[in-house]
Amino acid sequence: MKKNILTIIAICCSVVIMMSGCQQVEDLTPSVSRYGINSLTASFYGDGSSENSFTSEIDYEKGVITVVFPYNYPRTSENVLTMNDLKNVRIEANLDDNVTISPSLLYLDLTKENYITVTDQTKAKKDYKIVAEIRKSAESRITSFELKSLGISGVIDEEKKTISLISIENIGESLAEVNVSHGATLTPDPRTVSMNYDTEFSVTVTAQDGIHKSVYKVKKDVPSKVDFGMRAGSGKVLWSKKIQVDLGIAALNITTSLAVTKDYVVVNTRNEPCTYLDRKTGVKVGTMPNMGSIVGGLTNFFATADDGDNILISNLAPNAGTYKVWRIEGINGTPKLYIDWAASGSTAIGRKLSVKGSLDKDAIITAAIMGSDRSFARWQVKNGVLQSHTPEIVTISGIEGGWGNNADIVATDPSNPNADYFVSYYAAPRKFAWVNGSTNTIKALGPEISANWIQNAADYTIFNSCPYAVSNSINSFTWGSDDSIYLFDASSASTFKAAVWTAPIGTYGGKDNGGQNANGTGDTILKVSNDGYYMYLYFMFTNGCVVCVQYDCIDM
Repeated sequence: MKKNILTIIAICCSVVIMMSGCQQVEDLTPSVSRYGINSLTASFYGDGSSENSFTSEIDYEKGVITVVFPYNYPRTSENVLTMNDLKNVRIEANLDDNVTISPSLLYLDLTKENYITVTDQTKAKKDYKIVAEIRKSAESRITSFELKSLGISGVIDEEKKTISLISIENIGESLAEVNVSHGATLTPDPRTVSMNYDTEFSVTVTAQDGIHKSVYKVKKDVPSKVDFGMRAGSGKVLWSKKIQVDLGIAALNITTSLAVTKDYVVVNTRNEPCTYLDRKTGVKVGTMPNMGSIVGGLTNFFATADDGDNILISNLAPNAGTYKVWRIEGINGTPKLYIDWAASGSTAIGRKLSVKGSLDKDAIITAAIMGSDRSFARWQVKNGVLQSHTPEIVTISGIEGGWGNNADIVATDPSNPNADYFVSYYAAPRKFAWVNGSTNTIKALGPEISANWIQNAADYTIFNSCPYAVSNSINSFTWGSDDSIYLFDASSASTFKAAVWTAPIGTYGGKDNGGQNANGTGDTILKVSNDGYYMYLYFMFTNGCVVCVQYDCIDM
């Protein structure tokens, strides 16, 4: 019996040994080599600009960290950054877990060499030298190319480095308006040399550093389009400007609307002349010079623009008397009273205003009646003539309760007041609404958003045969960061159920920039380029940012 027991024990031990021998020991070595420190980021104290963040390059072998600053700061200015500007720079480190730096980083004088010791998880130490370098830009891109006198915009294929000028007729010789990477030069320079655009030619872009170059072919052409709507994935933010820091608008809570003309984005601040920006770059150009007669806290209350060059500015009624809308032809025009409506009783109107079409041709103008049960005022323009100062009052079925001070209505057909329209509102259901214009009943609804967030801006356009509608959501609290924009394909009720593009939350809203958007205000605008190859989405959040997003329909 003892022999049998010993045999069993021996067999069991053998099995255990065999099983142990087959099992692989887990390899705990990281698949990617880590150095403890991943990056340093520098910034200037007290500078709230979105450009105030500077990255670094790390030579792990030599133990040198180079913090790179631009030659010009702000980057699109002519101001030259010098080493004297780097005497007190905020430094932050991105480290792996359980890694430490000594001495601790806070502010460094980068006019001299600084040394740190990085201690990793195994207590191994590595010394690094931190230096600063002011570096000229290596970017050599053409960002826009226009023959403005001929109304022709170049379609830029950055990957192929081609610029296509859309024209069936001969173009001939002309000067061009060209935007390039900051500090870059052109050879030849079509801005100063008239080129023959009926013959293909090349333009060399030399970066500010004088080293990096790109060569673009410029040719008369008609690029192919995708079959329908925008090219998937083409959406990109062209520019973003903080209202207070970048545009210098200090008044909190009262910059609330946009008017986009052919060349400019007009930013309306109540009780101040409107600021206008270059539509393609977002650079502040100036303030509208002839608004004096209507500047006031309740007079230039809201602004919008038609598809031409007409800016409409409305007051707030009944607070400022009868409801008035002024028409300004271009940014240098003078205000002319366009609508004067003595609304009945205490009808509140003026917090939102939309126009679809052109005041010089056909247009539909809409304005939500605030505090109402889903009603709005609608004016019609035919052949450049406003039909009446007294609007048609329309009531929508299918929206529950009043929408208070938050609603925006946009028409779809400037020649047909009974065509469908879109409504962004703060009431149940919490969904962007597509309304049947003949019955004024809900035709389709977008996705539901939280009852905490306000919807109150809408616009609509047709791009490459596809209808698009846009709405917003706004956080008006001291907490949360859900300010966003929702772009919808409105070609059918099924495609309207989910947005095709949304703005990232926690980025452009008031709380994340200038301060709480207590009034819950914002705006959104859609425009299509004259050549039909680009669609632009402009939006803003009060106390936050003004943003331009570009989409294209080019078949790449």
